[in-house]
Amino acid sequence: MSLSDPDRELVTAELGRDPTPTEAALFENLWSEHCAYRSSRPLLSAFDSESDQVVVGPGDDAAVVSVPDNGGTEDSETYVTMGIESHNHPSYVDPYDGAATGVGGIVRDTLSMGAYPIALADSLYFGGFDREHTRYLLDGVVEGIADYGNAIGVPTVGGSVEFHDGYEGNPLVNVACVGLVDGERLVTAEAQAAGNKLVLVGNATGRDGLGGASFASEDLAEDAETEDRPAVQVGDPYSEKLLIEANEDLIDAGLVQSARDLGAAGLGGASSELVAKGGFGARIELDRVHQREPNMNPLEIVLAESQERMVYEVRLEDVDDVAAVAERYDLGCSVIGEVAEGNYVCTFEGSEPGERETVVDVPAEFLADGAPMNDLVTVEPPEPERNPPDVDVEAAFEAVVGSPNAASKRWVYRQYDHEVGTRTALRPGDDAAIVALREAGTGLAISSGAVPAWTDCAPYDGARAVALENATNLAAKGATPLAAVDCLNGGNPETPDVYGGFSAVVDGLADMCRELSVPVVGGNVSLYNDSVAGPIPPTPTLAMIGTKAGYDAPTAELDGDGALLLVGAGSDALGGSELLSQAGGTDRFPTLPENAPEVVATLADVADADATLSVHDVSTGGLAVALAELLTADAGADVAVDDAVSLFEETPGRAVVETTDPESVAEAFDDVAPVTRLGTATDDGSLSLDVGGEELTVDADRVAAIRGVLDEALD
Repeated sequence: MSLSDPDRELVTAELGRDPTPTEAALFENLWSEHCAYRSSRPLLSAFDSESDQVVVGPGDDAAVVSVPDNGGTEDSETYVTMGIESHNHPSYVDPYDGAATGVGGIVRDTLSMGAYPIALADSLYFGGFDREHTRYLLDGVVEGIADYGNAIGVPTVGGSVEFHDGYEGNPLVNVACVGLVDGERLVTAEAQAAGNKLVLVGNATGRDGLGGASFASEDLAEDAETEDRPAVQVGDPYSEKLLIEANEDLIDAGLVQSARDLGAAGLGGASSELVAKGGFGARIELDRVHQREPNMNPLEIVLAESQERMVYEVRLEDVDDVAAVAERYDLGCSVIGEVAEGNYVCTFEGSEPGERETVVDVPAEFLADGAPMNDLVTVEPPEPERNPPDVDVEAAFEAVVGSPNAASKRWVYRQYDHEVGTRTALRPGDDAAIVALREAGTGLAISSGAVPAWTDCAPYDGARAVALENATNLAAKGATPLAAVDCLNGGNPETPDVYGGFSAVVDGLADMCRELSVPVVGGNVSLYNDSVAGPIPPTPTLAMIGTKAGYDAPTAELDGDGALLLVGAGSDALGGSELLSQAGGTDRFPTLPENAPEVVATLADVADADATLSVHDVSTGGLAVALAELLTADAGADVAVDDAVSLFEETPGRAVVETTDPESVAEAFDDVAPVTRLGTATDDGSLSLDVGGEELTVDADRVAAIRGVLDEALD
């Protein structure tokens, strides 16, 4: 680790002296791209983050949003917390621990708001599935998420898995968490009063994860899997589970004034940000930190990213009670200092008895928020030329439906415990998960993901499509979008065309969320996702929640007794489609609807209608994949479309609706979007397609075999 020369000059000018080694390391990590968003923060003002439902917006460990009351069991107002985090570089170096500790970190962000974690959603991006290294990474990441999430008792209810050659040397692991809290229990990461104590609760501090923030702010080197292993934290989910329950007791007893999870930059990051946010400094005695390794020096104690740790601001009179709760759960507990006026100061026991060495003495706000922003050059990416391929329908159907991106992800989500907590009303494998908030009588729908083929083809419009796709997923289950958090992943921002693509996805995501009146209430940025294989595609993962009265929803499985309708306007463009990735060729990106809010709102109403039997959005692979996913052993479809483009183009904002009252669906979408009669559902478990006169019939067993490529390769 080393502080750059320009940053060192700024720090020296502010302090009036050279920084100590510990100070220099603190600034190097807290002013890194990972912590300070030096290249991305100038772009983030594009997002609207306010609405009547937003209680806590960007800037805290997690956002807080109020949910509608539909006759629940509690009198107090119900809030949900939302957060999303990336653990990209660590998951390449050590797939298991990198992914596992990503789960642990986002859960602790939830705890720091006083909330109880109720759901996880992970969005994963890997290189080509045909590569052995990709399968190694996929297996380790999924196992890490499953083992950690299952052990702490938080269900993983949704997410996405994408494969693209651009992730070969740098996979992405983005994890979102939703928590439950009310106004009386809500706390924040803003210190409240000088004189309050700072108490560290959780696992002992070791040397793992040193320099993790700076490591996450650099391109991955060719030898990263060996040389950067010390920067990856090691998780202990059983301690995290104890910490979850201890946090509940501390919040119930009103013992917490503010809290922060120890994540990037460890104790130094958490404690300095907490006091700076409140306009204070701190006095911290580093040798009071409970440690698991001998002879740790001040720099190691300050920057270690050992997991399962929280720092709490506690009134002096409550310290003993906090310690008693920690002891009851067999967690370590150290009173490490106090909130103070003035600077952020850390001391360490010197070589002589009673002697204390001051190793950090800096303005807290300058440390936490003083990093200068980067002024970078952008180059707009070119629009692809139109060169669509000739299509053989039968061959294209098998290639697209059986591609790793469109194939069943059952191998992934069956490893997750999605039932723990007894709130999961709609399980993984559908357009969106639904979690029961019985406290408010409200169903909370959750969708998370991005489509890198879209944003690689057309960064701005592709990102708009990502936002519309997530909103459509919610609407297909009858939910109205409420709020979102984003995880903005990009390559090296110092490369103009890479930064141009990243800037475009930020604007595209912000513009569509604004159109949909969905506030983006928080998020995460991960840049320098480059490797010897090159930069990743710009990847704007969006985790969006929506609400509905009750918990019932139409599923993405045919009932067999209704008419099949396609609602929403299509396009004649194939840009970013799975068909092009399989068959070759280039094309412009599809045109998105100009009235997206009306389309989403109408679809949500139709999905909730009594006559609606099933609903499934049209996304990756187009109508071909949507119909294949709707098929069951007992219910099939007899469908006709005009041509192959109609079958494989991927314009978002569309859905297949099975209904016993097609006239009412057409009436609902009148003047909103076209409704196309596709055909009828059947009870024979087969899909019969008439594609401009070319006929194709496949039964459910054959479709299941085509879609089972992950199961076949990984079991």
